[in-house]
Amino acid sequence: MRFIKKRHSCVRLEKESGTLVIDPGGFTEPDAALGADALLVTHEHPDHFDEGRLRAALEADPAVQLWTLASVAGPMAAAFPGRVHTVGHGDTFTAAGFDVEVHGELHAVIHPDIPRVTNVGYLVDGEVFHPGDALTVPDRPVETLLLPVMAPWNKLSEVVDYVREVRPTRAYDIHDALLTDLALPVYERQIGALAGTDHHHLGPGTFTEV
Repeated sequence: MRFIKKRHSCVRLEKESGTLVIDPGGFTEPDAALGADALLVTHEHPDHFDEGRLRAALEADPAVQLWTLASVAGPMAAAFPGRVHTVGHGDTFTAAGFDVEVHGELHAVIHPDIPRVTNVGYLVDGEVFHPGDALTVPDRPVETLLLPVMAPWNKLSEVVDYVREVRPTRAYDIHDALLTDLALPVYERQIGALAGTDHHHLGPGTFTEV
């Protein structure tokens, strides 16, 4: 499949059967969700879930469907009956010809005083894993890990240890909108040297085959 990096945590996966977009939130391009056949959202935080972007995609094409948690599905389901699907850990489904497994239950801890929201990760075609805002380790091998590199809830040592635990064949950065140009070389060097996998940082709009 073709993996297209959008801004922050949004990614676009394409193959002959269709186009899948994950987490077109408020930090990504305004048109990131348009043209998708299916949409997945990992959790309710606005850098991952932007209701306006999702509504625009669902209104533009009556065949588009959305899979997400109850906290996101609730506001959307009434406006798009039969097209918004609620999922949780352990669920499997097919979206735009992609086979998707749901892994994980909770957002990573930002601070003990901040309640944790629900969060799921999506393993697509048994190949590409998007964990959302958590360091979830699926109970099966992962070839391509989408790696949250910079967030209020993580630090570099945790990022490196997460890659080591998942042991993917390759890792591509996501959750990188807060990573400045000054910091990027440091992260690239340290993750590349310590994580023990083929690690890459793609700019928005660039793509590769996975």
